[in-house]
Amino acid sequence: MGVAGDERRALSELFEEVGPDAPTLCAGWKTRDLAAHLLVRERRPDAAPGILVPALASYTQRVQDSYAARPWSEVVGKVRSGPAWFWPTSIGALDELTNSAEFLVHHEDVRRGQPGWEPRPAESSRDAAAWKSAKQASKLNLRKSPVGVVLKTPEGREARVKEGPDTVTVVGAPIELLLFVFGRDAARITFEGDAYAVDKLRKHDRGL
Repeated sequence: MGVAGDERRALSELFEEVGPDAPTLCAGWKTRDLAAHLLVRERRPDAAPGILVPALASYTQRVQDSYAARPWSEVVGKVRSGPAWFWPTSIGALDELTNSAEFLVHHEDVRRGQPGWEPRPAESSRDAAAWKSAKQASKLNLRKSPVGVVLKTPEGREARVKEGPDTVTVVGAPIELLLFVFGRDAARITFEGDAYAVDKLRKHDRGL
């Protein structure tokens, strides 16, 4: 099983542990809302476009709310079982390609929404997937950054992901960098650069 499958399984187990009404890092969402989002994304081609297209968002929200209202065991079971048979990511290779970042980030959304959380120990496959996904997602999520951005791991790997003035280097473990790129404030990172530039980057909206 790849990183996407591992994170899906771990997230499903955590859903069962914390229940449907636990907080998450996603503003306004409890665990039932996050789980319902995953089901819309993988099972409802009629509603999934509204995740990204504001004009379609109200219908997507209604479908998501209908999933969230279902029995928690049913919702978690559907998340655990993966996408519908007709969904492209039901193919293992495509699941790994498209869902590694999704489940890495959402697993941490639930983990870090609970009190007393700590980062997970380093793991080579997960860290490699997080590093790759952070660099890829930066092309979209940091495209409007007002400053240049370099991602850097404590081991010294670097990737310039946004050209621009007053470059800021964001330093952290791969999963922390991935969470930063997706706009999560709970990421344990440090910044290297001019204080004014760092402040501008912190305030930049990096998306969902």
